Amino acid sequence: MYIREEAFPFATPPAVAAVMLAALGHPFWGAVPAVLALAICAFFRDPERIPPPSEDLLVSPADGKVIKAASLGDGRVRISVFMNVHNVHVNRAPCAGSTQTLAYNPGKFMAAWSDKASLDNEQMRIGLSTPRGTVEVVQIAGLVARRIVCWARPGRAFARGERLGLIRFGSRVDLYLPEAEVEILVGPGAPARAGVTPLARWRALS
Repeated sequence: MYIREEAFPFATPPAVAAVMLAALGHPFWGAVPAVLALAICAFFRDPERIPPPSEDLLVSPADGKVIKAASLGDGRVRISVFMNVHNVHVNRAPCAGSTQTLAYNPGKFMAAWSDKASLDNEQMRIGLSTPRGTVEVVQIAGLVARRIVCWARPGRAFARGERLGLIRFGSRVDLYLPEAEVEILVGPGAPARAGVTPLARWRALS
C-alpha cells in the first residue's frame, strides 16, 4: 500500500517521539505516539484503482457516501460525496479531460455535509474541459480538514480515474455535470469509491 509523501510532516513527529520514549525505557507510553503515526499513515494511503471499462461512465472523484445527487435548475447536476476520516482521501478525475479553470477560495470551515459548505468553505474548483461540456470537481474542506492539495495545473490532461489531489482529515467533494449530457446513476446514501464507482453516465449521442 503506497503512502502519500504528504503524510511525512504529520507522521514523523509522533514516530520520533515513540522511538525516543522506547529508548528511554518507556515502551508503554511510546505506543501512544506510535499508534498515532500509524493512523496518520493509514489516512494518507493511496491504493491503486482501476476504473470500469465503459468510457461512458463517470466515476466518483472521492471515497465516501453520496449525500446529494440532484439537478440545480441551471443546466447542471451536482453529486456530493462526503468523506469520513477512515476513507481514502486521494481525489480522482471522474472522466477524461484537460484542466480548463482553477479557482481557490480560502473560505470558512463549516461542517462539510452542510449545503452552505458548497458555497462558503475553503475549496478548490477544478474545471475539466471535455467533448461533452465542462465537468467541475470541487474539493471542499470541512471542520478538521483545512488543507487542500491540488495537482491539477492549467492545460494538464487527466485520464479517467487519475489522481488529481487530496484533502487532509475529513471533507467533501462536489461534482458538477452538464445536465443535458448525463444520466445520474446514484442517490443519497450510496457508497462511493474514487475512480471506481460510476456516479453518472454520458447520454447516447443522437
